[in-house]
Amino acid sequence: MSIKPKKSLGQNFLLDKNIIDKIINASKISFSDVVLEIGPGTGNLTKFIISKKPKKIYVIEKDENLISTLEKQYFDKINIIKKDILKIPFKFYSGKKFLVLGNLPYNISTKILSNFCTNSELNVSRMILMFQKEVADRILANVNSKEYGRITILSKWKFDIKRVTDVKPNSFFPKPKVYSTVLEFIPKKSIHEIKDPKNLEKITKVFFNQRRKMVKRPINILFKKYKFDYKRLNINPTDRPQNIDISKYLKIVNEYESLGI
Repeated sequence: MSIKPKKSLGQNFLLDKNIIDKIINASKISFSDVVLEIGPGTGNLTKFIISKKPKKIYVIEKDENLISTLEKQYFDKINIIKKDILKIPFKFYSGKKFLVLGNLPYNISTKILSNFCTNSELNVSRMILMFQKEVADRILANVNSKEYGRITILSKWKFDIKRVTDVKPNSFFPKPKVYSTVLEFIPKKSIHEIKDPKNLEKITKVFFNQRRKMVKRPINILFKKYKFDYKRLNINPTDRPQNIDISKYLKIVNEYESLGI
């Protein structure tokens, strides 16, 4: 491979045609889709996206060397957004419906997903995204498990999620030291309404920053002078954060927002 991956950008280029086929099959790309690929790298997945002839293809890439390669290979077939995905304004997503694909950089994958979950402008038909396996396990986790946490709650609030395939290190160049997992995200037909998704992010952060403490502690931090009604929300103050299911976290957010804190 002539392009040297940058460790600072978490680059591990997917080479395994088998895995690429599984991603393409799971994505169910049609001619009416607007595809958004995150971190196309050397274009190994991109060329298969192009072969499906979707309506439009956007790719988000910040590495100048990779941008140059992509422009030479696919200059008239893709729209390259030359930015850090974490710095793209939410309004870019407005008025479009995306099919999102991506082999996400390990070091920012949860931040990307959190942003997508709290972005009220983002409208997707589905997302097929690759994560470090440990992160994928946290996304898929069930309440009362040690993996259950903030990213579980944010993701499952908005999406139905399933595992597509696990990926061995030798599917990449360079080989990472860990396994990866491809997940499929399908938007839920209806979601529990909250005024501002950032409040769900904030509240789960307060809870899981103290995941070994009883929940009465983060609740006291969040509600301060307000009396929190544990019984009405069916919450035990001696529970730990991983014992509270997603529906209860969403009710806590509703309570928090209703008080205008």
